[in-house]
Amino acid sequence: MPVITPKLLAAAVLALLVSLLGNVLLARAYLSQRDAATAARASVGEMTQQRDGARDLAAACSDAVDDLRELADRRKKEGEAVRASAAAQARTHEQRADEIMAEPPAVSGDACASAQHRVDSWLQGRAQK
Repeated sequence: MPVITPKLLAAAVLALLVSLLGNVLLARAYLSQRDAATAARASVGEMTQQRDGARDLAAACSDAVDDLRELADRRKKEGEAVRASAAAQARTHEQRADEIMAEPPAVSGDACASAQHRVDSWLQGRAQK
């Protein structure tokens, strides 16, 4: 049987301790990398959810803008008819105002009495309608 000398035993123990230390360091490095990879996967999942949420919000915003554009176009068309009617009515009123202003004063020399007469005539016309 081979004889184990104290030097050989010390070298073997030292090699065993170095190997054990190396294994501990490798295990720590592995566990650290595993934890980092797990955290990165969780972070990627979280970022993916945030991205999908942002896309959904952007799509909803875009749809709402499209709806507002359609509403604005519809109101513009509706408003065109109302504006045309108002313009026609304004032209009628302008013509009537021109006719009133072109008439000679009801009471010559007294603008106040003429204005009172015009107002009375106008009120009588409104009462008949």
